[in-house]
Amino acid sequence: MRLKELTSAEWAGLSNREQRLTPGHRLCSGCGHPIIVKQILLGVPRAVPVVVCSATGCLEVSTSIYPHNAWNVPFIHSAFENVAATAAGIEAAWRALKKKGRINKEIKIVTLPGDGGTHDIGLQALSGALERGHDVVHTCLDNGAYMNTGIQRSSATPWGASTTTSPAGRVIPGKGERRKDICRIVLVHRIPYVAQASPSHPADLIRKAKKAFEIKGPCFLNVLSPCPPGWGMPENESLAVANEAVTSCYWPLYEVENGKYRLTYRPREKTPVVEWLRKQGRFRHLFEPQNEHLLVEIQKQVDQEWEELLELCGEK
Repeated sequence: MRLKELTSAEWAGLSNREQRLTPGHRLCSGCGHPIIVKQILLGVPRAVPVVVCSATGCLEVSTSIYPHNAWNVPFIHSAFENVAATAAGIEAAWRALKKKGRINKEIKIVTLPGDGGTHDIGLQALSGALERGHDVVHTCLDNGAYMNTGIQRSSATPWGASTTTSPAGRVIPGKGERRKDICRIVLVHRIPYVAQASPSHPADLIRKAKKAFEIKGPCFLNVLSPCPPGWGMPENESLAVANEAVTSCYWPLYEVENGKYRLTYRPREKTPVVEWLRKQGRFRHLFEPQNEHLLVEIQKQVDQEWEELLELCGEK
């Protein structure tokens, strides 16, 4: 299965848009965040205003350093734990003002936390916002750790990865727990749309963002965000490594609309996950002789999750 590419006219139309996240931010070279944010915001119709809510994290500290900021849209910085609650308040205020006739235009609201502000510290606020049904597009910029504060493990960190709080050494070979499947957690809230995407496949991500913004009610986008310093890789290989996460099926691309799963990309040839791991310093220790059995276990985990997803998508 191949992604349906955008036409040259569609790409031209998107490239001529005014940038809602501008150059001049201080995000690291090779960081996936600015690429992802620009692709997500391209899913918002040109004439429709959008409000961005960001939790404390890499994106916030690097794009809104007082007195400067890199945003061409209304931007609100929330605490680590409550970005979904902030967005829910904005949406409720907009509905109230619209009902009173004080505002008559549509707006879109999107949250842009990392995995710490989604999987862990922000999970309670996210769950509440989803359950109440606020019309917000919630996203997770998943770089697999608390990168902004020193590369500490999160519940999104892959099994076996070395971080500053799950360091690989003689006693433990990196993180000993499997990463949380946040999409399945979100799905039990019975929201209309959930999707997983990668910046290495922009047409897929832009289409999913566009669909999320068109749907009434809460939606969720889980996006893999490469982090050169946190993953231990050259900054010019970010998108290549993100692509290999997809082709190895560590990070499959799919969507769930009204409970129905659909695979949006199936690699012609599924690549071994070991080749994806080999490109990242956080997994370097796994290639030592005493840890090679862990590589077998990781491949087993990826294969099992891929088969489960194929079953859910009716692709077996």
